[in-house]
Amino acid sequence: LVSLQRSSGRGNSTPADNYLLARRRTLQVVVSSLLTEAGFESSEKAAVETLTEMLQSYLTEIGRSAKSFCEHTARTQPTLPDVVVTLIEMGFNVDTLPAYAKRSQRMVITAPPVTNHPVAPKALSAGQNRPHPAHIPGHLPEFPDPHTYIKTPTCREPVGDYQVLREKAASQRRDVERALTRFMAKTGETQSLFKDDTSIFPLIAARPLSIPYLNALLPSELELQQVEETDSSEQDDQTDTENLSMHLHAVLYLR
Repeated sequence: LVSLQRSSGRGNSTPADNYLLARRRTLQVVVSSLLTEAGFESSEKAAVETLTEMLQSYLTEIGRSAKSFCEHTARTQPTLPDVVVTLIEMGFNVDTLPAYAKRSQRMVITAPPVTNHPVAPKALSAGQNRPHPAHIPGHLPEFPDPHTYIKTPTCREPVGDYQVLREKAASQRRDVERALTRFMAKTGETQSLFKDDTSIFPLIAARPLSIPYLNALLPSELELQQVEETDSSEQDDQTDTENLSMHLHAVLYLR
């Protein structure tokens, strides 16, 4: 209770704290009314707090036991028989309830005014909320907002125009060549057209070869690929020939 009063005094209390504080105050009013009916003219604050705590614990135990009896019979909402059985289990004489309810000196406590909580506007609204189908019980949570599961595809259709594809391919090729040229200019030796400022229009420095005719003697990548394909095909033919000969020997041996 002290923590709730402190939090409410600071102005940063949550709805749960406000509910607990309101319930506690209602129980204090009930305890004060019972003390007045019993003939007390005044009481200390500590005594009222102790009786309020006892009443709250008693009501909490009634609710917990009634819920246990309700769940034991495979139900979700407690009924009056569940409360009656709970009171009997707790040692309360249920037969005295009608006479106590009709007592002449009882005090009637008016119900607190009901205030409507302000409805917070939803940040997103898409479509209407789906109701529960017939096979889903009504006490289950509602469906979430439609914006949580509705999707809107935003992909565009691929462009099939020949001219646009050719221009896009040329632009990509130009960007790749430009990026490679800049990379080689930054990582290797460069030459400049201007003697004053070497950072303007850098050119990749040409490296002279020690043996100029070496490139003419070495095979190209295309020739190496053709040689590898030829070797692999000859190896496959040789393997097929060996397998065929082994098969013929096995047939002759079985005969």
